Amino acid sequence: MGVTTFTDEYTSPVAPSRIFKASIIDSHNLIPKLLPQAIKSIEITQGDGGAGSIKQINFAEGSPLKCVKYRVDELNEKTLTYSYTLVEGDALAEKLEKITYEVTFEQSADGGSISKVTSKYFTVGDFTLKEDEVKAGKERVLGMYKAVEAFLIQNPDAYQ
Repeated sequence: MGVTTFTDEYTSPVAPSRIFKASIIDSHNLIPKLLPQAIKSIEITQGDGGAGSIKQINFAEGSPLKCVKYRVDELNEKTLTYSYTLVEGDALAEKLEKITYEVTFEQSADGGSISKVTSKYFTVGDFTLKEDEVKAGKERVLGMYKAVEAFLIQNPDAYQ
């Protein structure tokens, strides 16, 4: 088993607490409304949405992926940190054991936020993951992030 790690950083004019509430805490409600062409639903299948919970993302018809399940490992509203592990679904295929994500939101000097995402891909056997193989997944995540950001900019009173 090998581990390949990627770290990405995104900036936003939206305050970190608002983007955390919208994109993390209320994702199961907001994301399917903002991106119905990509996400059919997000269901909490076990737990209350906090640490230890299992969530399932059901992708829209025509998507290359049908669904994925992930376990919430940490959800901290005070430190604006979130970590989760992709444990089941089409994205893992036979070459990945799991994928872990650590997400942090920080205040930027201009009043907006800096989001840092560290993803670790745990491969099966001697399979080596290439960065271009995860590019499509990163682009989908960035698309969701930008959709939430646009919603929050258009709705300044939402998720205060």
